[in-house]
Amino acid sequence: QVQLVESGGGLVQAGGSLRLSCVASGSTFGMYSLGWFRQAPGKERDFVAAITWSDGDTYYADSVKGRFTISRDNAKNTVYLRLNSLKPDDTAVYYCAANFVGGYDYWGQGTQVTVSS
Repeated sequence: QVQLVESGGGLVQAGGSLRLSCVASGSTFGMYSLGWFRQAPGKERDFVAAITWSDGDTYYADSVKGRFTISRDNAKNTVYLRLNSLKPDDTAVYYCAANFVGGYDYWGQGTQVTVSS
């Protein structure tokens, strides 16, 4: 099993930036990708970005392309999400998740991002 711990959330003004981190511990052998998802109050959890663990290929939701950047540090078992040009609509709890085979089966506890206008 793998455990995921997110950090880096907070309160920021519109136009500001944050960097989220997600540290994976436990058995990461066979992990295909790590992804970031977010859930705003009263809404479903949505995909934000993902990165493949071996090759570093990246994928983004259209709503964050050009503003968010996902990266990884394999030596530290950590994935990052840089959030730039933040908007109030980006306010949500951001979750990190690990995909081994067939889907994201492991989730962190989430970190709150609040963007004020």
